[in-house]
Amino acid sequence: MKFDTPATTNPIDQLKVVGKPVDRIDGPLKTTGTAPYAYERHDVVPNQAYGHVIGSAIAKGRIASIDLTDARRVPGVLAIVTADNAGKLGKGDYNTATLLGGPEVEHYHQAIALVVAESFEQARAAAGLVRVDYVRAEGVFDLAAIKDGMEPSEAAGADSEVGDFAGAFASAPVQLDATYTTPDQTHAMMEPPASIAAWRGDRLIVWTSNQMIDWTVGDLAKTLGIPKDRVTLASPFIGGGFGGKLFLRADTVLAALGARAAGRPVKVALTRPMVANNTTHRPATIQRIRIGATPDGRITAIGHESWSGNLEGGKPENAIQQTRLLYAGANRLTGKRLGVLDLPEGNAMRAPGETPGLMALEIAMDEMAHKLGIDPVEFRILNDTQVDPEKANRPFSQRQLVECLRLGADKFGWNKRDRRTGQTRDGRWLVGQGVAAAFRNNQVTESAARVRLDNQGIVTVETDMTDIGTGSYTIIAQTAAEMIGVTLDKVVVRLGDSNFPVSAGSGGQWGANCSTAGVYAACVKLREAVARNAGLNPVEAAFSDGRVSAAGRSVTLAEAADGAGIVAEDVIEFGDLAKKYQQSTFGAHYVEVGVDVATAEIRVRRMLAVCAAGRILNPKSARSQVIGAMTMGVGAALMEDLVVDKRHGFFINHDLASYEVPVHADIPSQEVIFLDETDPISSPMKAKGVGELGLCGVGAAVANAIHNATGVRVRDYPVTLDKLLAGMPEV
Repeated sequence: MKFDTPATTNPIDQLKVVGKPVDRIDGPLKTTGTAPYAYERHDVVPNQAYGHVIGSAIAKGRIASIDLTDARRVPGVLAIVTADNAGKLGKGDYNTATLLGGPEVEHYHQAIALVVAESFEQARAAAGLVRVDYVRAEGVFDLAAIKDGMEPSEAAGADSEVGDFAGAFASAPVQLDATYTTPDQTHAMMEPPASIAAWRGDRLIVWTSNQMIDWTVGDLAKTLGIPKDRVTLASPFIGGGFGGKLFLRADTVLAALGARAAGRPVKVALTRPMVANNTTHRPATIQRIRIGATPDGRITAIGHESWSGNLEGGKPENAIQQTRLLYAGANRLTGKRLGVLDLPEGNAMRAPGETPGLMALEIAMDEMAHKLGIDPVEFRILNDTQVDPEKANRPFSQRQLVECLRLGADKFGWNKRDRRTGQTRDGRWLVGQGVAAAFRNNQVTESAARVRLDNQGIVTVETDMTDIGTGSYTIIAQTAAEMIGVTLDKVVVRLGDSNFPVSAGSGGQWGANCSTAGVYAACVKLREAVARNAGLNPVEAAFSDGRVSAAGRSVTLAEAADGAGIVAEDVIEFGDLAKKYQQSTFGAHYVEVGVDVATAEIRVRRMLAVCAAGRILNPKSARSQVIGAMTMGVGAALMEDLVVDKRHGFFINHDLASYEVPVHADIPSQEVIFLDETDPISSPMKAKGVGELGLCGVGAAVANAIHNATGVRVRDYPVTLDKLLAGMPEV
């Protein structure tokens, strides 16, 4: 199905099932511990052996020698895989570093060997006896130290400029020129990357934890040098990903190599330290923001430049992207600089680009409002735009940022906030409130599905879409139920298998909208086939209550399916509407904090998110997505910081004891409001994404609330008490 004109009225608009706060259909499996996660697939293949990954103990250099003698003598050891005996390996399209290092080492904890044994304990014990001699090379591990030497690079992308930024900024009556930093962060998902691999002749089957099935099948085949059609991947349940499982990683490659070497299935899970140092992470940034405005608050110049680092061949953190679209201003400048760092690979983490970018931009907007003496909400509203600020002839498909800000202010009680800093007390706590705009682009990508109606009236949906805890099973079931006119108990959803049609996958906030649009397309075909099979006019056919009806005739779906059943498959293909209209999602975050007047300890007291993100397919699961993102944003604001050992080039706090993340219990009150919005430009579902929007801007809202409470402006995340103490009001 081609989607190249705006959606009109269609069966989804009935909203009998879609749009309802339906319980997650996978909920009982999750809560009873019976959901089959990758490492626990004891049922799929017998005689599984265990693999233990050895990571490099240096960040840069080469392996001089590996002595496996003692390790091979350990009882139960079946095989040891290194670059010397793994055979020729290629490199996938989506990973920067090679996934099995040697002899060259590209980063700390790069996988350099896998020990396979009868038990996990035997594999781990043997791994401890592998002796590796390294030749260490000098590495670069400090972003700040190389910032001034960074030059524009093709990998970073071209700078953008509209008007005369330098002139407009220099002549602006009110100016802000400030630098902000965000640290490296890790995904810290509950389930680490894990895989079980088995060979059947020249065919490879992998049960894994991965967000993007087709990407990973392609990269695994390319790495191993085998045809793509000889690789099968299954990932029906994923225990969190946040972008860290978008790509092929070392666990999958080494499980495949280990299974080939041992001649039997092998399971591999990365240890917690390797989640930080072996897999991808969100790179640190240094950001300079300049805003010029008139005394009445109109922005005349806005500039945002960002510096980040990555391995050779990697990409920058795109922290400036929201600044190109969020606020008006005739004179504009954005730029990215990328430096080579010998740290583990930087790549996508929930709302890449916008998350760290808004952590800086929305503090800068708060600072500018303070300079102008204008309420921060009103300052944002004053500089709203309904068209792309860089292309005035390109309108937004929907843009309700002002409505989000105003409704949020009303519900949060913003009018009671004291604009003066350090003035509100609740016992020992200084209390402050902060606001930030939320923004995340709406991305669309083609997605396919197969839908089957059997002679019992059961509808089965198959697509390689994944569920990373986001509710994909449920919203896909709701879509099929709405389209075919059945209740949810008549729908079976099968996900995460490379034998199924290729979907959009889970990432970039595009998963829900695109995967359901693919199911919609397949269901349109199925409706036509069912109507014809029943001898009805497909144009007139109505599907409701398990029946198909037209021209006074009504047939049950079971009867219409006959004995063999009916199968339809299609793909949603998006045209050029995204070029004609800017598609984005918007929101407003409001946060209240308490800061201990003596110790500067910070507590988040309440949070509110107001979101405008197209049709909300399931308000219950969408709310869970947003409050989870809000909680993650509190972590980014107050706690999360992968500390770099700048001598040896690794992340020191690479476990959940020292890399702390918040939980819902840390925040007494979290509310979410969804605006009533449909976006016919986006898809036939008229939906967009919301799971990443809930994170965008949260960090700045927390930081702005802390400033309101204490008068201390912190521009370097995370905002910890040591950065507040010196500037705290007198007790």
